[in-house]
Formats: sequence, structure tokens, C-alpha cells
Amino acid sequence: MQGGRSITTLSEHACFGGVQGFYQHDSDETGTTMKFGVFVPPQAKLKPVPVLFFLAGLTCSEETFAIKAGAQRHAAEHGLMIVTPDTSPRDTGVEGADANWDFGSAAGFYLDATETPWRTNWRMGSYVTRELRRIVFGHFEVREDRVGLFGHSMGGHGALTLALNNPGLYQSVSAFAPIAAPMQCPWGVKAFTGYLGDDKNAWARHDATQLIKAGARVPPLLIDQGLADKFLAEQLHPGLFEAACLAAGQPLTLRRHDGHDHGYYFIATFMADHLAHHARHLLAD
Repeated sequence: MQGGRSITTLSEHACFGGVQGFYQHDSDETGTTMKFGVFVPPQAKLKPVPVLFFLAGLTCSEETFAIKAGAQRHAAEHGLMIVTPDTSPRDTGVEGADANWDFGSAAGFYLDATETPWRTNWRMGSYVTRELRRIVFGHFEVREDRVGLFGHSMGGHGALTLALNNPGLYQSVSAFAPIAAPMQCPWGVKAFTGYLGDDKNAWARHDATQLIKAGARVPPLLIDQGLADKFLAEQLHPGLFEAACLAAGQPLTLRRHDGHDHGYYFIATFMADHLAHHARHLLAD
């Protein structure tokens, strides 16, 4: 580790020749203690490596992906570091933060809230794109010019929108079952109303489909979607995003899979493909 703002090691575990670790730090963005995980591949012992940030979905934490996705073997083969932030600030003391599974704690939606009482702590957009990025760069052997972003469900939404809103920040992007048109679904309407208020223009800045229509672009996208996903019809709307990308000329590979649901068995099944997708972009000369 190279130094920088202090972090505390919670645990570290030997894993596929590398190390899966969990850490915490005091966050300026959220005003809370934030936890995150990092898988360091064996190649990082010799040289800086590309880094992938994975954004998890509703109810998840910094541990969920590391435990369930089976990503470390593939990341070790490619020489990719994987960083997993928590999905929201915790223990904020904000009234109602723990009242709903799809809003508040573990449901930060990877944006900066503007409405009281959420705006003080719920700053996950800036946390992921600025603060956590700086901490990882300061403490781990990474290539700062080779950074990818991917996620699942709410985190898939985050991966798409953070990349679209920050051109050039990420050199590769992908998603599993993302909330692809949040202005058109109950999860998105609830989150946007609570965090952003009633201004639909503000909502559109955090809706991947609307961002594509408005001219935002990212590197070629890979999205996987299970057709047995119980949230597909009401919450996810990948078809709306697909149509927007087609009309705009945004490169997109959207793969639909019979029999697969919304969970981590689905994610683990196609994890090798996603890490290969990122490796093609992040390891290219």
C-alpha cells in the first residue's frame, strides 16, 4: 500500500494467489464510516493493475459480491483488481433510513441526494466517482488510467449513469439486470422523489435511457438479463434502454437468458464473460 488518507483493515484473506480484503474509512462525502472490499490479484505484487469498481444492488453490502459472485478466480486470471463499495451510508441517525428495503439504508442509488434529510449523507455518486477512487488509488497498486465500472440491478443503474455522466472516467462498462429506465419504474420513482424531489429534469440526469437520448456516450456496453427475473417487466425495462442505444448509435450487446432470475446464481454464471469484456478494454495496449 502506498499511503494516502487513512484506512482501517477489517480482514484480509488469501484468495486465488491474491488477497480479498475488507476495509473502512471515515468519509468526507457521506459524513460516516464507509466500508469497502478489494480483491488484489497476484499480478499486483509485480506491477500496478487495472481496477474494476462493482456496484451492488438493493439490500446488499460491500461483502455481497465478494462472497457470492465467484469473481476472484477470473479476476486473478486477467490481473484485474475489483473494488466493492457499500450501497449507502450506514448508521446516520436519519429518521426513516431503515424503514424500507428499497429506500434509505442499502439503497443509495449511486446519486447525490438534494432533498432533506438525505442530502447530508446520501452522496453515493460523489463517493464512488471521487472519494473512493482517490482512496483506492492512494492505497493499492492500480493503473489510474485503466478503470472499469460494472454493477447489478440498482448497481447496474449506477454503473450506467455514473459512466454516462462522467465521460472518460471509465474505460469499460457493463451491467447485470440494471434498472435501465428508472423514471419508468416504481423503484426509480420512489428513490428519485425521495432523494431528488419533484424536478423531472433532475431525475433525467440519473436515468440511463434518458442520458443516452440526451447524447451521453460510454465505451461499448455489455448487459446480461435473465428472462425469469421477477423484476424484469415492472422495474428493469432493458428494452427501453436498448431502443435508445440503437437510435443513438451507442454500442450495446444486450444478452437475454432463458431460465435465469435476478440473483447471484445468474451473476456467477456470466461473471467470466463480464471480466473478459473488461479485460479486453483495460488490458489493451
